[in-house]
Amino acid sequence: MWVVSTDRYYCLSCYNRFMVQYGRTELIDITNYQKLIGKLIYLSITRPDISYSVQYLSQFMHKPLTVHLKIALRLLRYLKLSPGKGLMFKKSGSFDLSCYADSDWAKCLDTRKSVTGFCIFLGQNLVSWKSKKQSTVSRSTGEAEYRAMCSATCELVWIVNVLNELNVKCSLPIQVFCDSSAAMSIAANPVFHERTKHFEIDLYFLREKVSNGFIVTTKVESEDQLADIFTKGLSITQHNGFCDRLGLLDLFKPN
Repeated sequence: MWVVSTDRYYCLSCYNRFMVQYGRTELIDITNYQKLIGKLIYLSITRPDISYSVQYLSQFMHKPLTVHLKIALRLLRYLKLSPGKGLMFKKSGSFDLSCYADSDWAKCLDTRKSVTGFCIFLGQNLVSWKSKKQSTVSRSTGEAEYRAMCSATCELVWIVNVLNELNVKCSLPIQVFCDSSAAMSIAANPVFHERTKHFEIDLYFLREKVSNGFIVTTKVESEDQLADIFTKGLSITQHNGFCDRLGLLDLFKPN
């Protein structure tokens, strides 16, 4: 086994460890790095468990460091251990949508932008997910979480429209699970405050979807926040547990 039980699969701990060893040494030939990340982006379409790592590594396509290549190779080693892992879609009589949305505030050390992560289920099956750095700097954890809920709600609107085109009716409101009481309070409170005026458009959008019954925000404990796998590095126990809950199964793993 290439990791110990206290290690993490994903990038933050890798970055800190390799940075001590390699510093900020730039890659001389970046072509192989770009090709590798391009393939990983394609693979992440069916492997949500690597989405966070891939979105992190893809930020350095034009000027990668040696440390980024080492992290990418470490990700390949993880994939080598689970070649048969993928999403398993199960038969279900339910067409109810549900969503988990989360963010990691000020994650980027260079820009202090946060990372948005969400996953959307149709019945018991994972149908959409995202791990992406936010385009603007959030001034608080609540604001970052609120932006993540807005991004997830936009995706829900699109999915509902697609299902309507297929004559599939979804039950409303859709549950959006969030572990931030501040973000949920902002979504439910129709009064603008000084601290929320600077992201007014997102405020109007999400509050409208709450008030018209399209979504309902539901509190979830941090340890049960599935979207964490799209926003930060997790311990092996957490990572494997969330993979199971996302519906990822390894076809080659013995029973």
